[in-house]
Amino acid sequence: CHTSGMLTPNGKEYAQKIPREELTHLILKLLQAWKEPLSHFNQHIEHHQELPDDSLSKAKQISNMVHELKTGVEKVTEKARFSINSLNGMASSEAAGLSTSNEANMMSDSDFIHCFRRDSNKVQSYLKILKCRIMPENSC
Repeated sequence: CHTSGMLTPNGKEYAQKIPREELTHLILKLLQAWKEPLSHFNQHIEHHQELPDDSLSKAKQISNMVHELKTGVEKVTEKARFSINSLNGMASSEAAGLSTSNEANMMSDSDFIHCFRRDSNKVQSYLKILKCRIMPENSC
């Protein structure tokens, strides 16, 4: 996975110990790291004639959802007055501290999907932790 080099908490217990600003920054880095690979993946599957139109539509929908989620997390970050200036304007590989040039492009589709699912689960877990910190009344 192209994001394997990113330092992420190993388990929920460790993620809960990370300060809110750092956890938010980590979420943004993960989302940003997937921007370019998802774009390449979409271009790649558009060339597969045998794929049904709904598969192409789903791939584009996933890319749009990741972009919207990143935008949403940035808005929450701004409202909470966290500093995200270090991420603004950076290329996805710079934001994650990764080289995504060929590694993500050379992965098989199944490996790509596996890596995306792994990182999506991390983002989902980190967002749940942040939600519980921000709104503890939600009985977390």
